[in-house]
Amino acid sequence: MTATAQTRTGKPFDLRDDSAYAAWRAAKLADSPTDAGELRVVIADASNPSAAEIGKIRDYCRRFNMAVYQVSNDLIKDDVLALAAHFGLNRLEKPLLTGEDGITELSVAGMADSRRGVYIPYSNKQLSWHTDGYYNPTGQWVLGMLLHCVRPAKTGGESQLFDSDIAYIRLRDENPAWISALMHADTLTIPANDIEAGDVRGAEAGPVFALIDGQLAMRYTHRVRSAVWRDDPLTAEARAFLRDLLDDGDPLMVTHRLQAGEGVICNNVLHRRTSFENPDQTGQGRLLYRARFRDRVAP
Repeated sequence: MTATAQTRTGKPFDLRDDSAYAAWRAAKLADSPTDAGELRVVIADASNPSAAEIGKIRDYCRRFNMAVYQVSNDLIKDDVLALAAHFGLNRLEKPLLTGEDGITELSVAGMADSRRGVYIPYSNKQLSWHTDGYYNPTGQWVLGMLLHCVRPAKTGGESQLFDSDIAYIRLRDENPAWISALMHADTLTIPANDIEAGDVRGAEAGPVFALIDGQLAMRYTHRVRSAVWRDDPLTAEARAFLRDLLDDGDPLMVTHRLQAGEGVICNNVLHRRTSFENPDQTGQGRLLYRARFRDRVAP
């Protein structure tokens, strides 16, 4: 996998090729969904999805970078990985706090679980806009993700999804120079994490947008405290515009509260989660399985 900020002649991401960009932009905006129902695919048997079901999910991910699926089966972790493989998601990443199987259990950490408890994904607090693995080194970006709901929260816990291609379009339409700034190799630095929970990770600098194997990828966090942006006027303008866009909302953002048996397969689009409340019963709180990959969903 090769990450590059170089423009390519005849490609929509070449800032010199207005015609290629215009054609790509028109296709993206023509039928982009505004509701999760437009992305939904019902899988009759998760252990043996049909060619039509696989094809529809792949098509949605090719066009919109995301799809929502619904299964009737109760999936265990191995089932999640098997399902992901149908979509070309094979190079599994194993981040911190993930077991040997590579699946992360997203649930509220108990009082005794001080290691997970310092991280917002393991709380019931609001999780701000981000792409997964934004702290990864260049060349090891998370490109694909599967998020499967085992149990929803009692209330709250809505997910909001935003195609990173649309974010790129909004920025480029406003000022193409912002794209160049956000593709700089040192645009966004994530400081080292070597204090909380005893997990050691060095500082990582990289672009916000990059071309990886000819496809646009995005790396972003809405956090302020744990992110250092390049000290450059264009970068500051682009960052402010993007923050306002995400805070104010866009007609093409998709909001959905995952129910048991539902999941999202995506090319690591921008996403966030609202705060939530769990039931009073022990062991009945919100639980999602997350698998992250260094592959995009196969076209």
